[in-house]
Amino acid sequence: MALSARRTTLSYFTGSFVVTAIMLLAGFAYGYVTGGLKAGFAALALVAILSVLEVSLSFDNAVVNATILQHWDAKWRRVFLVFGILVAVVGMRLLFPILIVALASAQSLGAVVDLAFRHPAEYAAQLTSSKYLVEAFGGAFLLMIALGFFLDREKDDHWIGPVEARLTALGQIEAIQGLITLGTVLVVAHFVAPEPQRAGFELAGVLGVMAFIASKGLGTLLGGEEAEAGQKIVRASVAGFLYLELLDASFSFDGVIGAFAITTSLPLIMFGLGTGAYFVRSLTIWLVDNEKLAEYRYLSHGAYWAIAVLAGIMLASVRYEIPDIVTGFIGALLIGAAFHSATAANRRDAAA
Repeated sequence: MALSARRTTLSYFTGSFVVTAIMLLAGFAYGYVTGGLKAGFAALALVAILSVLEVSLSFDNAVVNATILQHWDAKWRRVFLVFGILVAVVGMRLLFPILIVALASAQSLGAVVDLAFRHPAEYAAQLTSSKYLVEAFGGAFLLMIALGFFLDREKDDHWIGPVEARLTALGQIEAIQGLITLGTVLVVAHFVAPEPQRAGFELAGVLGVMAFIASKGLGTLLGGEEAEAGQKIVRASVAGFLYLELLDASFSFDGVIGAFAITTSLPLIMFGLGTGAYFVRSLTIWLVDNEKLAEYRYLSHGAYWAIAVLAGIMLASVRYEIPDIVTGFIGALLIGAAFHSATAANRRDAAA
């Protein structure tokens, strides 16, 4: 059921516009204090660019979040919107990259924090050199998510019929999801990853699979309401919340790396990516409250295909540089095609 059927579409994004205005002003103030009026306007422009970058790369993230949240009650949706945004901005876009650099370089967290704020160019270089570890972790995690959707043996609604039907049939094999993911990680590590990065890549990929299994297993232990028969969902619980944040982390790290190519100023990156993250949260809630996933039946399929492509790109990036704009374009193209197919199917149903 929609929670707020009478709400206008614009009302869902009011908070996002307010946050955008605050972050733009904060960016201007930061630039003005550190470099004067001209620097203030330059900082404002950078925050705006980073916000657009984050939103453009995250449409598939919003759709997948909505497929999970549509089965949750109002309380857990509020938890996701209120506390999730704090975890997403402060945790995943500030602390998580710092933790990665600390682990990869064997430095203390204090030293990396000092490096991030006092020597941002060097911090960006270390973060970029460590990104293959996060790409392997995130790629494996996202591949498990995509395969979990397509290999679901109870799935009977297919967008790309011949392909999805065969994948569903393949799902009859026990543990095939983990087998395919681990096999993909090992193949990429052996044939694609440079020798010095091979062991780290394999370990990070295995940890990504373990994180997925642990988050789903913890959700089962903590309990929660199941969806209707035949729907494999993440339960509304603390574990479900953690699962969504892991999903967000896997989606967001490409945006963090891309942001450092635009500016090495950590405060401006926080302002820009935080604004984009809030818009994605608002879009997720709009999709859920207005039951758009039910109205446009193939949106979820398009989003999960986009996740599968993103997982492949992340794993391949251990050797090949693939621009963020390519990733964003492919995701938007798949979701747009799925929307078009769903609209056509609705017209056929109405005519029948």
